[in-house]
This record gives sequence, C-alpha cells and structure tokens, in this order.
Amino acid sequence: MNYTEKEIEALKDLLYRIADDQLIMGHRNSEWTGLGPTLEEDIAFSSMAQDKIGHAQAMFQLLYQLGEIDPDQNAFNRPGGEKDFKNCHLTEFPMEDYAFSLMRHFFFDHAELIRFTLLKECHFTPLSQIGKKISGEIKYHVLHANIWLEQLGNATEESIARMQTAINLTFPLALGIFEAGKDEETLASANLFKGEEFLKREWLKEVKLIIDKTKLTLPLVEEVDASLGGRKGYHTEHLNPLLEEMTEVFAIDPSAEW
Repeated sequence: MNYTEKEIEALKDLLYRIADDQLIMGHRNSEWTGLGPTLEEDIAFSSMAQDKIGHAQAMFQLLYQLGEIDPDQNAFNRPGGEKDFKNCHLTEFPMEDYAFSLMRHFFFDHAELIRFTLLKECHFTPLSQIGKKISGEIKYHVLHANIWLEQLGNATEESIARMQTAINLTFPLALGIFEAGKDEETLASANLFKGEEFLKREWLKEVKLIIDKTKLTLPLVEEVDASLGGRKGYHTEHLNPLLEEMTEVFAIDPSAEW
C-alpha cells in the first residue's frame, strides 16, 4: 500500500514513541537484575527487560526500513541527545522501591498490551505482523503484574499502604503514556492507529477492573495533572544520566561490529 509523505511522517512518529518507551522501560526493568525481592522476581524483571529491548529493536528496524538511521545508531547515538527521544516520563524514573516498579510495570504493560492488540489491525502490514507477535508476549507481562498487584493490594496494612502510595506517584506519570503524537488524525484516517485518546479510555477500563479487586483506589483522571512533554522531547532530570549509562560502551567505538 502506498502512503503519502504526511502519513509516513505520522507513522514514524508513532514508531519512535513506541520504540523509545520500550527501550527506556527495558533498561529500567533491567535494574532489578540481582536485586529482586525474590529470586523469581529477579528473573521475571530481567526477562521482561530483555523482551522490551527486543520490542524496541523491532520498532527501530521498521524505522530503518522507512528511511531512518541504522537501529543501533538510532538507539544509542542520536545527535540531539535526550531531546531526540520521545518516550513518556513514566519510563524515565529510577526503579525506586518494588512497589513503585510494580505499579509502573502494571500501568505501562496494560497500555502496551492494548496498543499492540490495536496494531494487529494496522493497515501497514509489517507493523500489524509485529503487533501480533508482541501482543502475545506482553500478555504474560500483564499477567505477572496483575498477580502481584492483587496479592499485595489485599495483604497487610503495610503492603496496601505502600502500593497505594505507589499508585498515587505513578498514575500522573502513566497518563503521560497517552500524550498525543504529531498527527493523530492522519494515523486514524489511514487506518494505522486509532489514537492515544481511544487507547487511554480502554486502558482506564482495564486497570480499574484489576484495581477494583483489591483494597486500592485509582485516582480520578479529572483530578490528576498528567505528566506531559516526553513525546515532544522535554524530559525529566532522570533521562540524561540513564542515556549516558546506556551508551557508555557504544560510545567507545560507535562503528564497532559486535
């Protein structure tokens, strides 16, 4: 199928948002390697981190096919530094405690499962094929998050209080996932993606269903200020140090073949 230049640019913007979210979230999840509260959780977060880096690579490969730079250069050597990244603020924050990381994982992966499920219907065939594959993988990430949320959200007074604090901290950040891209209308009219507002409505239904099974409370959207700016290259103080850490080895010899 042939696309106009405007449609291609809107598609690239979508792919960058997805790729950067997955890349940064993957690196944040990897911080639990060797530090998980249980051996199973250590392995689980490490496994999910690896999956997300793979998902990012798939998006960067599509961007390469659409005329962007080599995937490794795109991930680790963008000329504009952090201002060239379009990930949401939620992904940038250090791992904090387990409650924070679990709630971030819960909110993020529910959104990504819906996103990739919607992308299965994308009229850009390479993306729809990737959507089918990745949505199947993220189902297990969501299942993991749901199990732990229900356990900790119904356990002791301390666990419930800590999880509620984590919800209150991460929910405004999570709303930033749905910050609109450059041209939502073009994506929708070209049957490429239904849009962030549609995704947010579906996400709110899903996360509320799970949280309602616990003693936790989801804040009202209308009473929360979403953390926006990441999609436009405006980031928190946490991103640049992470990028420096991520690119430390690559920067030694960007032309090296591994």
